[in-house]
Amino acid sequence: MAERVVLAYSGGLDTSVGIGWLADATGKEVVALAVDVGQGGEDMNDIRQRALDCGAVESVVVDAKEEFGRDYLMPALKANAMYQKTYPLVSALSRPLIARHLARVAKELGADSVAHGCTGKGNDQVRFEAAVAALAPDLTSIAPVRDLALTRDKAIVYAEQHNLPIRQSAANPYSIDKNVWGRAVETGFLEDPWNPPIEDLYEYTQDPAVIKDADEVVITFQAGVPIAIDGVAYTPLGIVEKMNELAGAHGVGRIDVVEDRLVGIKSREVYEAPGAIALIQAHEALEALTIERDLGRYKRGVEAEWSNLVYDGLWFSGLKRSLDVFIDDTQKYVSGDIRLKLQGGRAVVTGQKSDASLYDFDLATYDTGDTFDQSLSKGFIEIWSLPSKISARRDLAQQ
Repeated sequence: MAERVVLAYSGGLDTSVGIGWLADATGKEVVALAVDVGQGGEDMNDIRQRALDCGAVESVVVDAKEEFGRDYLMPALKANAMYQKTYPLVSALSRPLIARHLARVAKELGADSVAHGCTGKGNDQVRFEAAVAALAPDLTSIAPVRDLALTRDKAIVYAEQHNLPIRQSAANPYSIDKNVWGRAVETGFLEDPWNPPIEDLYEYTQDPAVIKDADEVVITFQAGVPIAIDGVAYTPLGIVEKMNELAGAHGVGRIDVVEDRLVGIKSREVYEAPGAIALIQAHEALEALTIERDLGRYKRGVEAEWSNLVYDGLWFSGLKRSLDVFIDDTQKYVSGDIRLKLQGGRAVVTGQKSDASLYDFDLATYDTGDTFDQSLSKGFIEIWSLPSKISARRDLAQQ
């Protein structure tokens, strides 16, 4: 039996041409693997058949949408994951899931290597290969675009010469990646960060400048995970899909950022992630109500480290696993309801309640019935400021 390589297959130009390109360059049989993470667009059965028509010896399609929502998006939500405090890790979250299925299918079919369609300039090459290395260190990773000199112009010529059943899109100036958590757009005129995004870039969100009545929604959380919207229960995937619809209608979640890539360059990226942004804001509000001060402060540092690890392709690292344990422990009281007002590109928290709330009205109120003993504050401040007072005396004496 000939050696095999399992290719992460999107159905687009590069990975379609990559099937024959890989076979010619390596002599291996190519198995195509398409993973559905809620990217929408073409029917997955059409993608499966296209891979076969392009020369794959087998074509595997995996519906991983529910798995993606449950095992990847919910941990990200618990971590309020935002790389550089801005980007909700849209692409970074899908890569370890795809890599896990790459490694699984390779083992099941006896392949000795896997492949992906990434270039040598982006983050995804690292994410795929680092994940595969952690899951199946005996597998070799191949990148046709990076390792086998498959450029876009060569891909178009190759597709025409071999009559491959794909629609070449050389006229499209953008590079687009999407899944149910959001959508990423780069290249073309966006490579100049002075150029503003145009409305045609967006798909998941409507123009927030269009005036429309606000919508209010109530999101119910249990142990950090959203379980219902306006009293209607949903799966994690269903919650994200519903919030994409509701928040996207008001233009929530548009992001324009110059991002620090793992490979050392800065890249201008435009994202839209309506459900992700709305859910993270709701989750943060509920944490503010239910998590004590010092734990909340410490968790924010952990969130930044967690986001960096995921962005850098280390989903399966030991540090990431340990941080997951900490984050999960912080969520045991993060249950309750958050009311959001959606309008004009914003998701604004307008109400919050929880049976595990740490908010004590009798302590917080300034009205009659206040139970906070203000006489204790004077001594507290004196002790709290004592180190500063002593060091200030020292500084003055040394002048």
